[in-house]
Amino acid sequence: MARVSSKKDKNIYQQTRENLDLSREGASELLEWISPERIERIENEKSNPNPDEVLQMADKYKLPRLCNYYCANQCPIGQEYVPEIKTKELSQITLELLASLNAMNSRRERLIEITVNGKIDDAEIEDFVHIQEELERISVTVETLQLWSERMLANGIIDEEKYNRIKNGKK
Repeated sequence: MARVSSKKDKNIYQQTRENLDLSREGASELLEWISPERIERIENEKSNPNPDEVLQMADKYKLPRLCNYYCANQCPIGQEYVPEIKTKELSQITLELLASLNAMNSRRERLIEITVNGKIDDAEIEDFVHIQEELERISVTVETLQLWSERMLANGIIDEEKYNRIKNGKK
């Protein structure tokens, strides 16, 4: 059993490692090329992980959301453009997606009216902003579903071989 730190504000990398009951040495063996010292620097926030390190942790820890966390919180470009996705159950994701699609369905005609002339005037801007916000909710929900799928694949709940075969058009 790995020794658990008594530090109060553990970052996601340390929480994940400890949840897997891994020491830094054990994590280093699992991660193959990331040293225990490097893991310590990342966990103590003396250094941000590199994208390739996050990819390795996400793969070996079977936690794909580490990539989204990194992009949304530590990557300068991602901080600007990538929303942090929260883990949700499939039923909640589905209901949120259906609610957003229904809301967008009722706004579809208004979007056509607004954009038909290629300009957005002062009378249209409020509706346009609301439509953009609804589209952003759909986008985030789709990303949440993608992360859910990746987690299920990583943990063997979804048959990865069959999933990839179907996704690539080969039944």
